[in-house]
Amino acid sequence: MPRLTTISIENARPRARRYAIFDSGCRGLYLNVYPSGRKSWSVRYRFGGIPRNLTLDGFPSLAQARIAATKALAAVAQGKDPAAAKQEGRRMDHARGADTIEHWAALFIERHAKKHTRPNSWKQTVHVFDDYILPAWRGRLARDIKRKDVRELLEGIADDKPIMANRVHGVLSKFFKWICARDEELASPVIGVERPAPENVRERVLDDNEIVRLWKALDEIGGPTAAAVQVLLLTGQRRNEIALLSWSEVKDDVLELPAGRMKGRQGHVVPLSTQAAAIIASQRRIGERVFVHESPHFDRLKRALDARMGDTAPWVTHDIRRSVASGMARIGIAVPVIEKILAHRKGTFAGVVGIYQRHSFLPEMATAMQRWGDHVEQLVSGKPAKVLRLRRR
Repeated sequence: MPRLTTISIENARPRARRYAIFDSGCRGLYLNVYPSGRKSWSVRYRFGGIPRNLTLDGFPSLAQARIAATKALAAVAQGKDPAAAKQEGRRMDHARGADTIEHWAALFIERHAKKHTRPNSWKQTVHVFDDYILPAWRGRLARDIKRKDVRELLEGIADDKPIMANRVHGVLSKFFKWICARDEELASPVIGVERPAPENVRERVLDDNEIVRLWKALDEIGGPTAAAVQVLLLTGQRRNEIALLSWSEVKDDVLELPAGRMKGRQGHVVPLSTQAAAIIASQRRIGERVFVHESPHFDRLKRALDARMGDTAPWVTHDIRRSVASGMARIGIAVPVIEKILAHRKGTFAGVVGIYQRHSFLPEMATAMQRWGDHVEQLVSGKPAKVLRLRRR
């Protein structure tokens, strides 16, 4: 058995099969030479009367390999099995990897967010993890995250982006609640941590004059995105529920919106007024969608609208939905009917009432939508409403 040297190790050539060269300079140590040319070190020993082999990690130098082999044999002399200890270490490393924040985040997004929230919502969740949570906590174990860590993360974000800090708080709250349902030993570190920034509930409602200016500005701008906003004003639905409307969802005088596109994850039927139906029917059939064929340009449209509407208090697209609800109530439409039109699951239909109330309200909704369409037409034209009086494309 030769005494290995650095030169003899370098000169060891690969063969058709793996072979070993034992080192006379260190008991139990040998060099593995593989057909690919790769080389590694191993230590042979007996533990409990059974032959065992321990492969040394990496490819240390000859001197380092001899030191590692000597330590392994010393552990054997103390009644320890170094190969078993290495396997347990690998198992613990694997368990540690399965408990990291990034591992849980990937599972949360795939198994919860993508399955139980709308595309815009789960994409926002991905954004929160990629841009805020993972840069701060990557590599850390979920069980090691404490309330102090959550508070420091949120306060750091709130210095520049207070509302985003609230969004991160919301994602973390759902995230750790989801993990805790799968790990009984883990407690959510978000419990007891308040949202870092106050949020004012928006109350902006467009009055009749502003509705007229908005409609006329949309007419001046034209195009499918402007038409989508006019349908928003006539139906009170959420922006993407109309902007991403497909022709397959337009059924005669109603829209049948699938659960996957609704905030409450329940399908919704929207009766159309003659005014809304005419706008939809006037759109060119270019693709699957009614209004937008690539991506909606609401930011660009909003800037153009602001420029045309003159001295109007700041507003956002979602204020249209609130304005429709307020306007319907003002012309005498019953609140339960308005809530059905808006697909609200709370309010009048919350709790037990929502469970046992199975009346569809479709006739009442259809009447209400036509009354609202006539009201908007009368505002825009300045004359009593007549069917299809609104300008069409």
